[in-house]
This record gives sequence, C-alpha cells and structure tokens, in this order.
Amino acid sequence: MKVELECIAKLAQSGDCRFTETTSYKLAEGQTAADLAGLAMLSLQDIETVIVNNTIASADTVLSDGDRVELVPALDPG
Repeated sequence: MKVELECIAKLAQSGDCRFTETTSYKLAEGQTAADLAGLAMLSLQDIETVIVNNTIASADTVLSDGDRVELVPALDPG
C-alpha cells in the first residue's frame, strides 16, 4: 500500500520527509504511523502529534492505502 507523508517545522529538516510536498512510502498491510516515522528516519521522541487524513491520531494508528500522514514536532518552549 502507498501512503503520503508530510513533516511540519523542524521535522522536515531531518530524515526523508519534506514540508512543502509529501513523500510517498510503500508500507505493508498492518503497519502504523510509528513504522512510517521509522522509515523516514524520524524518532518518535521528536514527534508531538500524528495527523492521519486531517484527524489527530496516535503513533499506533494502523495506516491504510492512500492515507495522508502529517508529523508535527513538539513546540520549542523558547
């Protein structure tokens, strides 16, 4: 199955994830948003919010073909 990934703010600076456009990933059935983050070489510790198809989700959310995933980092307190 194919999903689209977009990273927000500082997450777009690391791994294989862009901000201005999505990156396509092929996943096996049953894989989660956490699996997708790993494929993009991103640490779950750096991710505050997972959004799947414009709905807040969790890293354990099982993804489906055609899903659009956005990963949002924690805001810097500074």
